[in-house]
Amino acid sequence: MRQELYDRIVAYIVENQEKFYRLAYSYVRNQEDALDIVQNAVCKALEHYETLKNEDAVRTWFYRIVVNESMAFLKKNRREIPTEDGFAAEIPYYEAGYEAEGDIYEEINRMELDVQNIMKLRFYEELSLKEIAEITRMNLNTVKAKLYRGLKLLKLNIQEVE
Repeated sequence: MRQELYDRIVAYIVENQEKFYRLAYSYVRNQEDALDIVQNAVCKALEHYETLKNEDAVRTWFYRIVVNESMAFLKKNRREIPTEDGFAAEIPYYEAGYEAEGDIYEEINRMELDVQNIMKLRFYEELSLKEIAEITRMNLNTVKAKLYRGLKLLKLNIQEVE
């Protein structure tokens, strides 16, 4: 039974590896870092697959691992730079020269992190609101509210550009 679950997880990961890479890349905007994140997520999933309580939840369980690994990477790789007043300012590390794909994607990346996560999972990964709630460990109504707030903000920001 456990071997079947392990095999099922491996098959799911192999079948959807491009989606996981794309999700990780949307956070770090660097090819090598995104590959490292996915690799770490795969290792964690395969090491701890026995902790999966609901065998039908492989999809949301693994997306959660990828999101957590992406967030951990960003937190770990924040850089401190000195400022004129002597205090250090934190800036996230992103590879120079990265061009976001389109105005919509850029606008999503300007939103607060929770809203970014929800928007990316909903529209780029095409997950249901229920799956997003499970992945983000938020109440379904909270996910809906943040999604609609993000959509409203996106609409306003895009209208300003036009």
